[in-house]
Amino acid sequence: MRRDQRSPKQDPILSSQYVVCEGRYNCRFEALDRTLRNLMSVTDQHKTHQPFGGKIIVLGGDFRQIFPVIPKGSRHDILASAINSSHLWSFCKVLKLHTNMRLLMSSSDEDEGEMKIFANWILDVGNGNIGSVVGDELEVEIPDDLLITTTDDPLSHLVDFAYPNLLQNMSDYMYFQSRAILAPTLKSVEKVNDFVLIIFPGMKKEYLNSDTTCQADENEDVKQEWFTLEFLNDIKCSGLLNHKLTLKPGVAVMLLRNIDQTSCLCNGIRLIVNKLGSNVIGATVVIGRNIGDKVYIPRMNLIPSDLGLPFKFQRRQFSLTVCFAMTINMSQGQSLSHVRLYLPKSVFTHEQLYVALSRVKSHSGLRVLILNEDGNPKSSTTNVVFKEVFNNI
Repeated sequence: MRRDQRSPKQDPILSSQYVVCEGRYNCRFEALDRTLRNLMSVTDQHKTHQPFGGKIIVLGGDFRQIFPVIPKGSRHDILASAINSSHLWSFCKVLKLHTNMRLLMSSSDEDEGEMKIFANWILDVGNGNIGSVVGDELEVEIPDDLLITTTDDPLSHLVDFAYPNLLQNMSDYMYFQSRAILAPTLKSVEKVNDFVLIIFPGMKKEYLNSDTTCQADENEDVKQEWFTLEFLNDIKCSGLLNHKLTLKPGVAVMLLRNIDQTSCLCNGIRLIVNKLGSNVIGATVVIGRNIGDKVYIPRMNLIPSDLGLPFKFQRRQFSLTVCFAMTINMSQGQSLSHVRLYLPKSVFTHEQLYVALSRVKSHSGLRVLILNEDGNPKSSTTNVVFKEVFNNI
């Protein structure tokens, strides 16, 4: 759009006094600045020289959150993606919150003193203030009352802790609303979800994705006949579902693509499956402002943007995944009453451990299962904190 053109969508922005948005990532921060300078200069050319076009921007965020994934990026690259590395940071005034509102707003019966101790412990984990250095890593001891230490089939006990009386409550979608098992990697998440799916009653239905190479591939030297259907089906990456999706009625799932933002059918929304059709899947929304709404999810065509492959391909699939367990990254922003943290492998990036521990609304709602290389429970785990990010805030 040219600078002298107007759109009705611009009017609320032009007339507003404040703009409120999430602010952790450098690229989004600077893109917002360029956009507002461009929009505001339509009515006043001087605005193009003012940060954010002269608008007051209220940024909500936390440097104790997980930074964006930068493929093959170094620690320096990851830190450079934070907004306090931007040239615009000098224009910002930092207002700090000192109360854990997630714990404060809980209806838990825990006394104020216990709640404060728990909140301070989570904060110390986030700041990297507790633990001992082992090699190049920070090792943190988890309090005994938060640990799952059963050596006999620990994964089964983890599921029982997270979803007690699962079979009796499978028809109650509110039961799934604030419960989750969190793990750092997709492999660990899939292991838990596959385990729960096996014990979940009902007839399973399998959906196979349709994969095709794109006809208008930019690389003309790559021949489409080189790639077999089996090769395309085996491609796995973050944000792209596996070739086979297995579901049962009543299973908890997560939407992985934005379908209808006005109806809150967005990436990360949790649903309960009601009907398993051939071309659509019926489900009930269990979080957000549209709790209880019945929705239908269609198949979608997806073209992965960058897989490091010399060609592009299209995958037609239902953008759903079973979510009795989810990755820690996907849980950001959620408040849960019952969190079970599954750590067969340690966390691997900035503040993953803090994010997982801080999703819970009460001390009694958190349990942690840490496994050693032999698959036996242990009491400590690695904590990754890039303390440099706190230097200029």
